[in-house]
Amino acid sequence: MAHIPIQPGLPGITGLLEYRLDSAKPIRELTQVLMRGESTLTFAERELIATYVSFLNECTFCTRAHEATANALFENTTIVDSVKWNVYNAPISEKLKALLIIAQKTQLNGKTVSKEDVENARVHGATDLEIHDTVLISSLFCLYNRYVDGLASWTPEDSGFYQKLADRLVNHGYMGTTKPVVHEE
Repeated sequence: MAHIPIQPGLPGITGLLEYRLDSAKPIRELTQVLMRGESTLTFAERELIATYVSFLNECTFCTRAHEATANALFENTTIVDSVKWNVYNAPISEKLKALLIIAQKTQLNGKTVSKEDVENARVHGATDLEIHDTVLISSLFCLYNRYVDGLASWTPEDSGFYQKLADRLVNHGYMGTTKPVVHEE
């Protein structure tokens, strides 16, 4: 049970955003820009960064939501699992591995991101904008993970819920212009 009253059927961040719509608006706008705005990182790659950071933060709701979204965008269910358990051996580009290491270090403590980490990403083809966005996505999802877990937001067990949520995120993005995905008990 959440620490504050949340609308029934609105788990995770959804219920928290609906609780306070004035703060939800800028949160959704920033998320839309980072996750669906113009970038040379694909939507799937950005969702993978969000998933990996959420996994490292042990935020079950965000991990499951973004894992389902990344899986749908990659049209592959093994990439995310591979990254979660061993980013170095995952079947992804060296550039994406280098960016995920930057995301990991940002998640742990931003000061641990070194010049060598950034140079390694550049050597593998990452642009300054991709490095910037990786750090910002990692930072933003640390905030979301703490928001969801800090208020003890409800996390459904039902994988079908996360599939519905992923479908909404894939097809409509983060602006909340459609009705929230409700978990039917």
